Amino acid sequence: SLIDMATTEVERRRGQIAALSIAAVVIIVGVPLWWRTTETYRAWLPVSQIKALSNLQIQLSADVEVVFARGTVTPEQQKKVPVTQIHDEKHTVNEDTSLNYRYEMKYRTATIMEEDALNQPTAAAADLSLHTLSEGLCGSLVVYVIPDSSSLLPEDVDVYIGQRRTALLRVGAQVKAGRTLEQLLTHLKPRLKQVLQVMSFSRADITAALSDRVRLSPGNKESFADSMRAFKSSPGYEITFSLLNPDPKSHRLHWDIEDGVKTYIQPLLTKLAPLANFSIDSQILYYAMLGVNPRFDSSSSGYTLNADSLAHVINPVEARLGSNAASSNPVLNFLLYVPDAQHSPLHIHSYNKQEVPTNAFHSPRWGGIMIYNVNDLYGAEATFPVDVHIDMAKVMGVFLAQLRLLLGVQSSAPPPGFMLAPCSSAGLADWELDRLMWSRSVENIATATTTITSLAQLLDQIGNIVINDNIAQQVSSAVTALQLAVAELEAGNLRALQYSKDAFLASERAFFDPSLLHLLYFPDDQKFAIYIPLFLPMCVPILLSLLKILSELRQRRREKQAKKD
Repeated sequence: SLIDMATTEVERRRGQIAALSIAAVVIIVGVPLWWRTTETYRAWLPVSQIKALSNLQIQLSADVEVVFARGTVTPEQQKKVPVTQIHDEKHTVNEDTSLNYRYEMKYRTATIMEEDALNQPTAAAADLSLHTLSEGLCGSLVVYVIPDSSSLLPEDVDVYIGQRRTALLRVGAQVKAGRTLEQLLTHLKPRLKQVLQVMSFSRADITAALSDRVRLSPGNKESFADSMRAFKSSPGYEITFSLLNPDPKSHRLHWDIEDGVKTYIQPLLTKLAPLANFSIDSQILYYAMLGVNPRFDSSSSGYTLNADSLAHVINPVEARLGSNAASSNPVLNFLLYVPDAQHSPLHIHSYNKQEVPTNAFHSPRWGGIMIYNVNDLYGAEATFPVDVHIDMAKVMGVFLAQLRLLLGVQSSAPPPGFMLAPCSSAGLADWELDRLMWSRSVENIATATTTITSLAQLLDQIGNIVINDNIAQQVSSAVTALQLAVAELEAGNLRALQYSKDAFLASERAFFDPSLLHLLYFPDDQKFAIYIPLFLPMCVPILLSLLKILSELRQRRREKQAKKD
């Protein structure tokens, strides 16, 4: 009937409107809402600045004051002495890394007070007097040129390097009176360069500091070994002193480690405070044996450890040391081993079968072990256990030397004709601290730039990784600190060290942020696997309804066309 047909038409029209409404809501509201709520949040990163840092160009600048003492230049030549000379030395490490070493030489003649200081009986006294006259800035050097007739230096010594930032350079006997100023400066130039190589940054140190950024060729075996011995730059270090007592029945050990650290180690660590934070602990381990059985040597009536077997000593002992799980800082281990009565005395032999004078050895980037013999206490009338009071001066002197090596204070032999002042109570000269700060600044910059550029490449390649505001802030902080560090180095300021440390810490925090873990994001194929079961049941009826509506529209058009025809 007509009523039934009209009802059917209304129902059909209502179904079409409902299908179109649902489709419109899904397309206009649902899809944008789903897209917005499931998109990966990626905060802005300074990509252009990071790319600029990937091509690293560093300039190291040092101010050097050359002071001519009385008797080195004539009054006429004093007027012609150049005020300033700049020496540049280019060093291209690879296509992405280049260095420029700049020395700004300032020439002048000595003041009356400096002349009085140079008349002291010894070079050490002169060095102290000169230091009190002018407090040298970090990274700067003062070289006093003294005449050949001066009695401050022994005959076979041309250069004396003191505890501070001053050096004494004697004019060679071959440069006699009557020479021109140009001849004098030409004569001094190679010697001054050697002084700067010793007291300031050197190509070998800076190249070794770039090891995180540049693959280094072994080159000089000795310099390569020096670079591999020291610990990598870190914001903090843990230092552990362990006393190993393999047989408590043989001896009862007493060591005043607290006073030993306070007297010998703490002054060095206080001076190294700008570089890192240090924490110290100590322990006594009983029944801790070496991993190697020493051999009896009848010629010396004692036991020996050969250099070849020293590598096997560390692993068994290390298992007993424990570790500071609460800290991620590198650990420097210093072990004092007192042999039991059955294996005493015990001596370490070098590769040429000679006894090592200190009876100690160190392992690169790990620590050092010293063997402390007390066999003279095991007499015929000795009652066991023997009370042993350890000579901390002897022990700490060895550990202090090993600590210097492991922290990167180079102790390479100076050039011929050089004399270095003996180690002070602080265990570190001012110029040694400056030299370490130069190399650590470059190392931190190289590590931070490598970390930041690697992170930027990773985030660019994987678009699904979330970049939180915290990560973006750390990356921006690292980039800013890197730019400041490079600028300070170029200006010759060792404040660059603090900026480089800030850049290193910020880059590490960004790179190892937990939100970047691979379990917290999904590739596209996993997304499809998740969303298809959710959306397919809903979308199929909507699509079928839309297709039906389209087919009906086409059918109506055909019918209208047929009627017109």
